[in-house]
Amino acid sequence: MAKVIVVNESRCLACRSCEIACAMAHTEARTLLEAIRAERPPRPRVHVEPLGDHGVPLQCRHCEDAPCIAICPTGAIDRAGEGQPVLLDQDRCIGCKFCTIACPFGVIEVSPDGRAMVKCDLCVDRTRAGQPPACVAACPTGALEFVELDDYLRRRRREAIRRIGESRATADAAAEQT
Repeated sequence: MAKVIVVNESRCLACRSCEIACAMAHTEARTLLEAIRAERPPRPRVHVEPLGDHGVPLQCRHCEDAPCIAICPTGAIDRAGEGQPVLLDQDRCIGCKFCTIACPFGVIEVSPDGRAMVKCDLCVDRTRAGQPPACVAACPTGALEFVELDDYLRRRRREAIRRIGESRATADAAAEQT
């Protein structure tokens, strides 16, 4: 079963802890201070965008029919198999930016050196070790979750049924009072 990162934007404080954790997960530095002082400071692959009083963390959605894979002229963007994350091989990337244009979420960026592109890799080393992606682990409010898609959909259906039941009970109570 495929795991996905889901966002509950009502819980996001826009604290950017996910951005810092992502940047740190993709650097050789052992501490934040070392990372900041590095010749090439780390960059996050998740970005928190404002939405009213909340924020929305955006990162690669690892689309099933990923347009970035289809458009990449060198095959630098690919996935190992069904249900696997969409990965970018920076050694094969020529920096043409076709993937950036094709991405419906605008989350593929140019690397700091300008030679290749950079995108969320779903912290593949962490997830293979049974850990959640760094952004999810760092979220203090649980606005980000790394869940099995089927489990998430079951949970959403249960929530919808609960809301319908509450609405029906309220309507029944109002009808009895008239």
